[in-house]
Amino acid sequence: MTIMHPQELSNPAGAIRWWVYQRERFPILANGALIMAFSSSAVCFSSLLSEEQGLPHWSAFAVAFITSFIFFLQLRIADEFKDSEEDEKFQPYRAVPRGLVTLRELGFVFLIGAFIQLGIALWLYPPLVGILLIAWAYLGLMSREFFVREWIKSRPITYLWTHMGIMPLVDLYATATEWMPRGATVPDGLIWFLVVSFFNGVVIEVGRKIRSTDEEKPGVSTYTKLWGQRGAPLIWFGFLFVTAISASIAGSLIEFGLQTFIVLAILLLVALLVVIKFSLNPSSRSAKYFELMSGIWTLMMYLTLGLGPFLQSTL
Repeated sequence: MTIMHPQELSNPAGAIRWWVYQRERFPILANGALIMAFSSSAVCFSSLLSEEQGLPHWSAFAVAFITSFIFFLQLRIADEFKDSEEDEKFQPYRAVPRGLVTLRELGFVFLIGAFIQLGIALWLYPPLVGILLIAWAYLGLMSREFFVREWIKSRPITYLWTHMGIMPLVDLYATATEWMPRGATVPDGLIWFLVVSFFNGVVIEVGRKIRSTDEEKPGVSTYTKLWGQRGAPLIWFGFLFVTAISASIAGSLIEFGLQTFIVLAILLLVALLVVIKFSLNPSSRSAKYFELMSGIWTLMMYLTLGLGPFLQSTL
């Protein structure tokens, strides 16, 4: 990545460009809400597993959120780099190919984010840097397609699960902001929360790449191309179901299993309606509901595993 001078980002035209970029490629408000639920749930879940009394320190919530937010932004930027040739050829309307922002500028944002992550880790608890380095290393491997680009791109399932491997690492770091500073070890049962994160990442990834036939474009990979107009929605629903089971098990470890199951069962019924609607009328409008439902699912699931049980424990 080539570093640019900070002044190149500070002019008014640049500010407008970045506003348009975030709106198109990384909506701050929508992503911020989901990441806030994700990170705060991780901190609360870790505390509840450890049976700590009272709300975790605000610094854990702050570092978990800021670091997670930057991680997801870095994932978006990494995608811009590794997909630049394909976007130039098949999706020239995107931000980088049409010149709204450059890879050089995005590289600078990536590095600034990394310095922020490092700084707040050192501020909160220096040993956190160890987990941060592991997550960075995995992100770096993802950015290089694990040095087997052609092989992994030709195997969509392998591509999916290897790229979702970053999710448990980000989640592990978010929980570590709670348990590491107080000198504890990884809480028993945390693995189930990491499993939830993995499968939920799959839900989001599949949900945002379900398309109607008229939306499919040459050279653009989607799961409806891979599994078909009927198969992709059903597989997406299957991942929702697996995530719900994993989340219910995780919830049971903090005495919130039944409540988690009830909330997610209701959401599964709504998701089933989304699948049926698309099956009856596979239009571009009905396809958009998969990404919307994936976002609602994520928000409610993490609130159920984080805020819900914490409120119960304090009342």
